[in-house]
Amino acid sequence: MTLVQFPADRRMADIRRCSEALTHLHGEEANRFWRQEMAGFALRLKTQGVSDVEISHQAALFMNAVQMELQAAFAEQEEAGAWG
Repeated sequence: MTLVQFPADRRMADIRRCSEALTHLHGEEANRFWRQEMAGFALRLKTQGVSDVEISHQAALFMNAVQMELQAAFAEQEEAGAWG
């Protein structure tokens, strides 16, 4: 079993960077960005010797964390619009 030093769902700088980028991208541009991010993510782990199963697990954690960050940002915008 490979130890991942920084679990993907705790990489807050990367999570916020992706979330912010995705709030400004739409359609194919957003899809392209996300595919590139995930390809780089997988490649970095692969070069560290991480198994394919663990890469998939970490990718799922990261995707979920980005989605949660997007939802939180959307909720903040909605609240600001409703109360602002």
